[in-house]
Amino acid sequence: MDKPLNGRAVYAGSFDPLTYGHLKLVRRAAKLFDAIVIGVGQNAKKKYLFSLEERVAMVRTEIADLTNVEVRPFEGLLINFAQEAGAEVILRGLRAATDFDYEFQMGLINMDMDPRIETLFLLSNPENIFISSSAVKEIAYFSGEIERYVPPAVAIRLREKMAQLKAQDEAPQIGSNS
Repeated sequence: MDKPLNGRAVYAGSFDPLTYGHLKLVRRAAKLFDAIVIGVGQNAKKKYLFSLEERVAMVRTEIADLTNVEVRPFEGLLINFAQEAGAEVILRGLRAATDFDYEFQMGLINMDMDPRIETLFLLSNPENIFISSSAVKEIAYFSGEIERYVPPAVAIRLREKMAQLKAQDEAPQIGSNS
């Protein structure tokens, strides 16, 4: 069966960590387009929990069954990444009205920089509206249940990272007491 929207699209984010919200959007988009390129972004201005290599590996593992989806790391402007990937469309997920304001502005900027590349907004599944990577990290840090928000392999890695962070946070306190 032909895809309703032919061509190549990019879906980019930091995926720090990858959530079910991200995955559901990718799976829906894979049914619409011939090819999806997931761009795992690296921004020198941001601090990440997982390294770029770890984030790319987690995304690749979770989408391995999707034959028309590939994962690439990128740095710099999303519009440049879309051009390099040969994409006609930039996919963006919307959870709430606050997402729309920001994404609308970014979409207009990208349109100004390259009017050949469209921005397409996909609504999040209702059950994923409140999921964000930041919220998942906070829940994990305080040992909350994260399995409903991230795939099992991501949950394991997230718990390991949080244990490392807690060990680092506690080390100075132990040393200052002696």
